[in-house]
Amino acid sequence: MIRRDFVKSAVALGAVPTLASSKSNIISSMGSTWKKKSAKNKPRIMYFNDSRHDLVYHYEPPMSKRQFEAPVDELVGTSVEALCLGLGDGRTVFHDTKVSEVWGDPVKKWSHAVFHRAYQNVRGAIDQGIDPLRVACERAHAKGMLLYPTLLVNQGNRGSSVEEDVRSSNFRFQNKHLEIGARGDLPNFPGKTNLDFKHEEVRNERLKLIEEVAKNYPIDGFELQLNYLSRVVAFFHPMEVTEGRGIMTQWIKKVYEILKNNNPDCELVLRVPSDLKTGYELGFDYQEWISQGIVDVLVGETHWARVDSMADFKPMIEIAKGSDCRVFGALNSIVSSDRLLSATIEIIRAAASNYWQQGLDGLYLTQWFAGANWPYRADFYEQLREVNHPEIMASKSKFYSVLTKGDSRQAPSEGKPTLPIELKPNQTVKVNVTIADDLMLWDQEGLVDEVLLRLRIGVNEREPLQFRLNGKILPESSLKRINQMYKMYAPCKRASGYWFVFKLERQHWFKKGKNFLEVTLTHRDPALSTLVHLRDVEVETKYLMSRNFWVDDDPDVGPYAKRGRNSRR
Repeated sequence: MIRRDFVKSAVALGAVPTLASSKSNIISSMGSTWKKKSAKNKPRIMYFNDSRHDLVYHYEPPMSKRQFEAPVDELVGTSVEALCLGLGDGRTVFHDTKVSEVWGDPVKKWSHAVFHRAYQNVRGAIDQGIDPLRVACERAHAKGMLLYPTLLVNQGNRGSSVEEDVRSSNFRFQNKHLEIGARGDLPNFPGKTNLDFKHEEVRNERLKLIEEVAKNYPIDGFELQLNYLSRVVAFFHPMEVTEGRGIMTQWIKKVYEILKNNNPDCELVLRVPSDLKTGYELGFDYQEWISQGIVDVLVGETHWARVDSMADFKPMIEIAKGSDCRVFGALNSIVSSDRLLSATIEIIRAAASNYWQQGLDGLYLTQWFAGANWPYRADFYEQLREVNHPEIMASKSKFYSVLTKGDSRQAPSEGKPTLPIELKPNQTVKVNVTIADDLMLWDQEGLVDEVLLRLRIGVNEREPLQFRLNGKILPESSLKRINQMYKMYAPCKRASGYWFVFKLERQHWFKKGKNFLEVTLTHRDPALSTLVHLRDVEVETKYLMSRNFWVDDDPDVGPYAKRGRNSRR
């Protein structure tokens, strides 16, 4: 089949529904799951800024009031309705607190120049009568945005002394006996220096801070980041988690009551692992929280910072059915592949489309300031313009990938990525690939340009493979092999091999929803003792702007001389 051959016999025979009826149905079904009108104080798009990496770390002291307004200003005009702004870094905060400690106050010797800069910025502003949190709240409301402070509830990874640990506090160091590993029975547990939430003193210290913010600042909601990765996410001794679930539920109830007593419209947002089992093992009983009505928004997160287009939020959505609790999916932006660090718009479209398709109430955009995104450029704003509109993204190019273990930190106490998978001779491995695209529908309008399947496998040139998609063998005629057996440089250093790239014919296209990819290594080179792994699985759906109309200068026409916009033709 030549590219863009859109005259299909199946349509003529009535095997495929007509475009008009199909498009109407898909948009209608999409609307039933995503098109929920936002009431006051009920945003659909939330954006997380930790107040550190793209704020107090970057600016030279002293910072001005205008600079503390930047987290709001840089989102004005986008689809973001609520800014979730970090209060600090766990036990130390960035506002004029009377019940906690300002970032860096206890530090006598600075281990990092950037940490010292942040302290100068925060403490200097407060001493000059500029409260960073109040400034952000007022600016957000002036620009029609909601402001939700974010608290890293149990940031662990305590340093050796309070004088050198900017993230900890006097309270942390004065209460080592309240740590999870205080009994000395967990020498190898990575969360042993986390404070143990079974102790009332630990819980009350957090409550006082939350109450201070709720009473003294014009906030629209409050986020508890329960999924923060330092060494490990841990709130209880591993042998005391069962008892801990009840303790955690009662504590969250108190937080909820504090917020509602000050402002009935103030929302409680809980960011947690998307996997129900993982959350339960940490001491989080999502179902109980929902049944008691003590959570307004439950944000499910799969892997820390890394975009995961295959994330499954359906179990979380299911337990919230019939309740007032809204379920959001955390959409990250770091790719950490052998080619990219930050997600392209095609990658964001793919993940967002898959997320909306599951019936989420909203998206929580987290860690978008990481990687190479900040200061934000035009492509960042292009992503934010589209991410709230699945019907607009539906017929635009997307890039799906199955999550692969990389050099960046993995999920907070969550399961390992699907890939890599070892390939053994004559043993078939199966990988699930979910896409939101209805390719047959858009093909009727002549919009589908190409559908590509890419797999990276650590084989050599003498090791044959067989590929099946949804039970159909993929023909060699549609395959291109790319030799990357050796690479000196890559954003994420991983073993290479060969890329197997299929330009899929129409009869082999991915279907909307879940697809099954099978790979079989039919022969091993006897000269090699190394293991063979399937390391990457990627799907690209490429669309035209309209029938026979490419998005840019079509490469099949040949090279173009690029001229200025005002040049005469």
